[in-house]
Amino acid sequence: MDPRADYYIQKLQLKKHPEGGYYNEIYRSAEMIYTEALPERYGSSRNFTTSIYFLLKGKDKSLFHRLKSDEIWHYYDGSPAKIYLLDESGNLSEITIGKNLDSGEVLQAVIQRGNWFAAELTDKKSFILTGCSVSPGFEFSDFELAVRKDLLEKYPRHEKLIRKFTRT
Repeated sequence: MDPRADYYIQKLQLKKHPEGGYYNEIYRSAEMIYTEALPERYGSSRNFTTSIYFLLKGKDKSLFHRLKSDEIWHYYDGSPAKIYLLDESGNLSEITIGKNLDSGEVLQAVIQRGNWFAAELTDKKSFILTGCSVSPGFEFSDFELAVRKDLLEKYPRHEKLIRKFTRT
């Protein structure tokens, strides 16, 4: 295992995330978007934007989850990671976030609101350190961790991937 993973976990004060991996919120804008200016799906005011550090190491996985806001992942260090996206119609797409642009990796990955997404390292002996920005700002009430049974009923053709990235 690459020792930089534990270095970052300590130095950035990362803690376990419910979806898997480690995180620490590093920015929450002071300005607010008030409820009446937001789509109904929010139900209350939100900060303009929020940002976290997010780290996966070894066999860690980011389990399938979705948000009410768009999220942008920013690559910082480590191995590439594959992000799997399932849209409402069940279309599966993949993004590889990393620094090798010549092989199709991207430095930033945009996950549109409402899409289910999960991630894993391409090198299980390494780690990835990313930043994740959410706008309007993240609240845990906007976070939905996938229920395996529900995803399997809705997207049976992706059973193998759903079983890999959900809990029983």
